[in-house]
Amino acid sequence: MAEWTGPQAAGAARRRALITGGAGGLGFETARGLAQNGYAVVIADRNVEGGKAAVQRLRAETGAEVDFCALDLGDLAAIRTFAAGFDGPLDVLVNNAGLLPPLRRATTRDGFELKFGVSHLGHFALTAGLLPRLLRSPAPRVVSVSSIVQSSGRIDFDDLQAERDYLSSRSYAQTKLACLIFALELQRRSEAASAPLISVAAHPGISRTGIGDGRRSERRSSLTDWLEGVAFQIAMRGFGQAPAQGALPIIHAASADEVRGADFFGPDGFMQFRGRPTRVQPSAAARDPAIAKRLWEVSERLTGCDYAAAFASVQSATSRSTTVA
Repeated sequence: MAEWTGPQAAGAARRRALITGGAGGLGFETARGLAQNGYAVVIADRNVEGGKAAVQRLRAETGAEVDFCALDLGDLAAIRTFAAGFDGPLDVLVNNAGLLPPLRRATTRDGFELKFGVSHLGHFALTAGLLPRLLRSPAPRVVSVSSIVQSSGRIDFDDLQAERDYLSSRSYAQTKLACLIFALELQRRSEAASAPLISVAAHPGISRTGIGDGRRSERRSSLTDWLEGVAFQIAMRGFGQAPAQGALPIIHAASADEVRGADFFGPDGFMQFRGRPTRVQPSAAARDPAIAKRLWEVSERLTGCDYAAAFASVQSATSRSTTVA
């Protein structure tokens, strides 16, 4: 891995990136990689203390412009307030924040299943809220962080919030598939609106982060609980790579000049567990436009977002500006 020096993005010093979940793990390493490449970085995280500490560390290490904003992706009202108050330019949005779903079903403030509500619906709403600001950039880009398990995921439209049948691993796979579907569908809709936005996705392979730390205090009451825990530990200890390595596909997706809309990046090693960034193939479900259309419509209804209106408002503003000029 040492020979990979990172993408050389033209004009990176003039670009500003927002990374959700940047207080630690993959988000922090992504923020560090972009800061080292000359980006101004904004870390958004619900962990205020950790986020502020991350900012101080990155400023000291990189000398880059790094800021912190508190953001709870499990609260739609908080997301709307955050997006409305976000100040300054925005060129790159990295939808990274996530969690390992608890063994017992939990919900967001709005009543959504926790993993789906934070990682998919939360980022869906955040992107919609920041879209007008992104589209003011000459080369806006949105990166959605998926997972290697997207290939085993299925969108259960009959029980999307896992209210009838909850299993942590199934919720995780469904959500990470949804994140990938969102990235691909956002690119389709950007093209349909003739917008300059590039939407891509990336996954980190298997990375040894603290995502599963909360599991240690959870009570395991079934064989399935124990098997999930064992499988998770085997994957992390036997196949996991350092977070800095796992973040490379995300950094590449966010900053490399060669990136094209609807690209999906992951590690190039065995089974995409680890390695250097390369283009990888989304699952058949992720590429299915009928599934994407249905998920998009459901997501708009659940979050109250209207992407068509957001695209149209920017187009209208651009037209007025051109006419005046």
